[in-house]
Amino acid sequence: MDRIKTDILISGGGVAGLTAAAAFASAGFSVICVDPAPPVTDAADANADLRTTAFLQPSVEVLEAAGLWQRLAPHAADLQIMRIVDAGGETPEPRLTKDFDAGDISDQPFGWNLPNWLLRREMVARLGELPNVDFRPGVATQNVLTREREALVSLSDGSRIAAKLVIAADGRNSPVREAVGIDVHTTRYGQKALAFAVTHPQPHNNISTEVHRTGGPFTLVPLPDRDGQPCSAIVWMESGPEVKRLAVLPEDEFTSAMNTRSAGLYGQLTLASRRTVWPIISQIAERFSAERTALIAEAAHVVPPIGAQGLNMSLADTKLLLELAMAHPDDLGGRDMLETYNRRRWPEVRARVTGIDMLNRASMLGGPGLRDMRASALNALYSVTPVRRTLMRAGLGVR
Repeated sequence: MDRIKTDILISGGGVAGLTAAAAFASAGFSVICVDPAPPVTDAADANADLRTTAFLQPSVEVLEAAGLWQRLAPHAADLQIMRIVDAGGETPEPRLTKDFDAGDISDQPFGWNLPNWLLRREMVARLGELPNVDFRPGVATQNVLTREREALVSLSDGSRIAAKLVIAADGRNSPVREAVGIDVHTTRYGQKALAFAVTHPQPHNNISTEVHRTGGPFTLVPLPDRDGQPCSAIVWMESGPEVKRLAVLPEDEFTSAMNTRSAGLYGQLTLASRRTVWPIISQIAERFSAERTALIAEAAHVVPPIGAQGLNMSLADTKLLLELAMAHPDDLGGRDMLETYNRRRWPEVRARVTGIDMLNRASMLGGPGLRDMRASALNALYSVTPVRRTLMRAGLGVR
């Protein structure tokens, strides 16, 4: 079979891979995007990803350039305030509440929240509008052989691809990363996360709330109303055994447990979706590039779901990679381009992974004395206005 030539082969059709495909194709590059699992684009599907993604301000620029934001904006819920609630006292009730308001640093919200299944639906539709994208759901990357001038990729449908650049967006266990010999450093916390949606009688007022007690944060993220009721997505982090226990509780017992853990915020929570379980780790690749290959998203880095950092870090990967490709189109996938990508991106990601690791460890504190220390530290940081604003800018990834 003859080799098919393309500018870019993207291995991975999750949200990060689909965004990269749309971004590079919108910039005029020819793109083939493959993923072994066809994207699930219906919330009712048993395999639908019921988690949500908050796109922070800097990510919208990437989405706009990719022709995606106009599709996504009508479905998005604003995130105007990030609220941290400490409920680490004798009973699970709010004892300290601090609001980080986007209005203190910007005339825009911190970001916008959307369900992951809907993101896939709109992103696949966008790829269908782009004649220079060949999207192949249900097709896996099997072999990668890199050379100085091109990468040769074999696919599970029998195709052989010659690409100037291979982008690995194929997850934390990336086959492409393994094929090009890049190691990773992984930190395990003994945690898992439950993801589900709820309705509640009190409006969320576009406030994303992290409730800290022990085991990890219980985070409520605004969603558009459902059937006339305010609605939020929840990510509930706990120890692995505790999450396994919670995941199989009868619905009435689970409802009681989640309402206790929510510290009564927004009134009585009502389960509005099934429960899904996700592992929690930190991970970073030893480098983000190899010959003719760039790592992005979870192939490059994984962080716990704190502060809406994960996918926004991934889109920052794509943004830099696209900037370098546009600045040096004759060097697409070349040594200088990829070494620059690694040199500029890896240290910044490493610092962010380290910071999120520290926050997650603080959120896990279980003893009353340690929980008191956490509350005191939050109060001290919040009380100094310049520090508070610096933290908010750092969370957005801007200076």
